[in-house]
Amino acid sequence: MKSYHHRQRESKPLTAWRRVTVAVVFMLLGTTLLAKTLDMQILRSEFFERQGDARQLRTVAISAHRGDIVDRNGEPFAVSAPVNSIWINPQVVIENLDELNRVAKLLSLDVISLKQKIRRNAGREFLYLKRHASPELAEQVMALKVPGVNLLNEYRRYYPSGEVAAHVIGFSDIDDNGQEGIELAFNEWLKGVPGKKRVIRDRLGRAFDDVERIKSAEPGKELKLSLDKRLQYLTYRTLKAAVLKHNAVAGSAVVLDVHSGEVLAMVNQPSFNVNDRRQLQPQATRNRAVTDVFEPGSTMKPLTIAAALESGRWKPFYKVETGPGYMRIKGNTIRDERNYGDLDMGGVLEKSSNVGISKIALAMDAETQWSMYRKLGFGAVTGSGFPGEASGQLSLNALNNDFERASMAFGYGVSVTPLQLAHAYSAIAADGILRPVSFLYDEKKQHGKEVEGQRVMSVETARAVRKMMQRVISDKGTGKRAAVANYSVAGKTGTVHKFIAGGYAEDRYLSIFAGMIPADKPELVMVIMVDEPRNGEHFGGLVAAPVFSQVMSGAMRLLDIAPDRISKKQLMNAGTKTAGGKV
Repeated sequence: MKSYHHRQRESKPLTAWRRVTVAVVFMLLGTTLLAKTLDMQILRSEFFERQGDARQLRTVAISAHRGDIVDRNGEPFAVSAPVNSIWINPQVVIENLDELNRVAKLLSLDVISLKQKIRRNAGREFLYLKRHASPELAEQVMALKVPGVNLLNEYRRYYPSGEVAAHVIGFSDIDDNGQEGIELAFNEWLKGVPGKKRVIRDRLGRAFDDVERIKSAEPGKELKLSLDKRLQYLTYRTLKAAVLKHNAVAGSAVVLDVHSGEVLAMVNQPSFNVNDRRQLQPQATRNRAVTDVFEPGSTMKPLTIAAALESGRWKPFYKVETGPGYMRIKGNTIRDERNYGDLDMGGVLEKSSNVGISKIALAMDAETQWSMYRKLGFGAVTGSGFPGEASGQLSLNALNNDFERASMAFGYGVSVTPLQLAHAYSAIAADGILRPVSFLYDEKKQHGKEVEGQRVMSVETARAVRKMMQRVISDKGTGKRAAVANYSVAGKTGTVHKFIAGGYAEDRYLSIFAGMIPADKPELVMVIMVDEPRNGEHFGGLVAAPVFSQVMSGAMRLLDIAPDRISKKQLMNAGTKTAGGKV
């Protein structure tokens, strides 16, 4: 056994070796730390600064609000209001999922489904919890101070007129993209361009300081429509009352400015509340005045008269034999309500004689008749630019078939939209000029300038037809209920058997009226179509004509259009005097 002194001598070299080893290890660690510090602070300082910033700096979008839509007087139809949307960073909240229970409860979200959704999107940095939250709700959520839960400033579209202009204005979706109507047609004009900025986020992922604005947000541009909000409301209210009164399936009405072709009012029934789309049905959103076609019935007769006068073969005073009240054409019978005997051309309109208008149509060249309908815009879109506008139908087959020609003369075998029919009547109102239809406000008219258009008939023809149509509004005419006190009115009623699968329904009708006011120098044209009135009355003169009277009575006052039929007695009662004191 080795002695104690011998073991002591052996341990001294071992202890020295250990000391050297420890010293070398510390030297290596120090050298490594020094090298790392040198690398981070000097050699790669910019890289690590960028990495640090990346964990705090974020580039976020700056929302841009959509442009307002206003009427011709600047009254709002669509505006954008600032709102908050609540979102989360899944990479942050996934570490504290239990803290989301309180958030889910406030937002009425299923906790289990929410956590599953977060796990599925764990690699993302952005996930919506609730879009367009109320300010109160957003404040309550943020008061919980849950890491990774944030607010995003956005805009929500609001429509002050609600259902009154819903079909024309349309609506945008939650991402501010136009979906229907004017919102869709002018989406690029209205839509804003988002900006960008850099922000610093705190440990909870919330932005607390703006660092740099990379690009400013560009708001959408304002759109000024031709609609008059006052007239729009009046037309809507009156049409809705008529549809309810007659228990009708639907209805449409259009008012056009004769001098500019501008749409002043356009309404449909049934409508929908564009601000509350929870119960919205797709079929309820279509603008029937532009997208739905129908056979115009007797409202086609003035246009056929215009074609006859333009042909040169007819004069307003020429007579037509309509007795015995019916006629046969190639095995088909055309009938009147009764035997009207001999009628001049104005009388054919006044009595709405199918026999009379058929004989007038067949007495002119087929090409002349068809060409007039075509020039008035039938069979083609009006060019209004409204999404989904229908072109209607104008068949060439009628040129070779006398019965089809006769049927077209009183509005069967041709299909139009309410807007197309109003457009055609505007040519008669404008002394033979057909102006393009527009939903946009036109400054030209405000400076006393009329919008240019295409001449489709002579001045003499247009005025002669207007004079004939005034007889329709007389006590002996079918449209007497369209009369407006102190104003001359020209128009035409229409009553059409509704076309259904397999033919025409015997007991289902469309009630129509198309007219203009004042008749001598028209300012406005209006078309009303009521689909399937079901309370016992179905004639256009009983159902649609009163709508014209009520709307135009208000329109004359709203637009300050002077009466043209005030009697001397009324002038005396009003005390109207000249500068010399004479009445």
